[in-house]
Amino acid sequence: MSDNPHEMKRLKTGAFERRLSLAKAGFVAGTRFAAGAAGSMFASPEQREEKRRRALAEQAQYLVRELGKLKGSVVKIGQMMALYGEHFLPDEITRALHQLNDDTTALAWSSLEPVIRAQLGEKRFAELDIDREPLGTASLAQVHRARRKSDGTELVLKVQYPGVAQAIDADLNLVTQLLKFSKAVPQTREFEEWLDEVRMMMHREVNYPQEMETTRLFHSYLKDDPRYIVPRILPEYCTNTVLCMTYERGVPINSPIVLKLPQERRNRIAEAALDICCREVFQWGEIQTDPNFGNYLVRLAEKEGDLDRIILLDFGAVRDFPDDLLALARRLTRTAFYRDREGMKAAMYGFSFFDNMPDSTKESIVDLFLLAIEPFSDLSDAPPETLNADGMYCWARSKLHLRATAAAAKSATSRHFAIPPKELMFLSRKLMGAYTFMTVIDAQIYARKILEPYLQAEKQS
Repeated sequence: MSDNPHEMKRLKTGAFERRLSLAKAGFVAGTRFAAGAAGSMFASPEQREEKRRRALAEQAQYLVRELGKLKGSVVKIGQMMALYGEHFLPDEITRALHQLNDDTTALAWSSLEPVIRAQLGEKRFAELDIDREPLGTASLAQVHRARRKSDGTELVLKVQYPGVAQAIDADLNLVTQLLKFSKAVPQTREFEEWLDEVRMMMHREVNYPQEMETTRLFHSYLKDDPRYIVPRILPEYCTNTVLCMTYERGVPINSPIVLKLPQERRNRIAEAALDICCREVFQWGEIQTDPNFGNYLVRLAEKEGDLDRIILLDFGAVRDFPDDLLALARRLTRTAFYRDREGMKAAMYGFSFFDNMPDSTKESIVDLFLLAIEPFSDLSDAPPETLNADGMYCWARSKLHLRATAAAAKSATSRHFAIPPKELMFLSRKLMGAYTFMTVIDAQIYARKILEPYLQAEKQS
């Protein structure tokens, strides 16, 4: 592996190196943007705006290409900004940032082996036979399969890249400076609070002791439910930058083999996935906020009568929510479920993002929540094209995730719209991720029966 020309020998994690690289990118982008603005000086206002947006899109693409070259936390920061920044960043920038991905070049084994050896110690390191070829690479870490020599237990080691944790704050500051260059990001208290939240999420992503405990927590929640598999942590091989767990075989959710399963089997997978979402909100208060499909695999049943099981992976983005926001989410879900418009408005009363809206905008927000709850309704008002011959809700046919996204975007353009609490934004992303999951596997189910027991239990408590 060390002779592979496509491997990196090291990451640019030094503050000076990264600052220099981003400064050069900012200078080039700034020069191009200024030149474009000068060239439209004598154009009409409409033409100037069109040229400004086109120039911004071009420079956003350039900056994203430069960010992608640095790897490490810069890539993850860009991904988080794209995922949660639609209320703060121009469309041109979020579209460009969405192109950042985790398909990063692997760090050479010759550079990674000393890191693992130093973290585990010679005795523990010698107990493992570690595959030099990574099972997967990402912006903050890469994963290697391993086998414990004493008993043959199959393991995976998630190894954090050297220096990425220490570079987070500097990288976030540098990326923010680049974005502010566009003069299209708001200089508001809400924007600064959102940046602080991105910073906190980034530090959570590299906090392996916390991820270890969260993985253990979800393992304890689901260990007796045959529909799910959560890897078992092996703490003796875990450190601040190495996370070790059992290797669990499975296939991606969106793989052809899953998508070609009979409808009934795909429906059972869908119901299990929705049930997890309900438990997170109504029972645990611990919510996986990363909607990435890579966080899930499916272990297909080996014989007739066995269950296809969902494998849950990567708990770095799990977070607990304040009681008042959980109460709001639960009450909004319950009142929307029963189509209680006044109850929905009462649930949001006392939150500034809602109180300051005129009545017409409040009604639009209520309509948006009622749209989001459509699959969980009694389906009497669902569009006819969303139902199959048996009266089941067809997620792919409904295009609900697209309709809800469009409705949310329309609400956000209102001059009366106020940015909701960041936690609600995370829940919204969680919901859209779940709906996309349902759409991809073409679930055709009656989801009301999944949610209703949680609402009844929550009402009685």
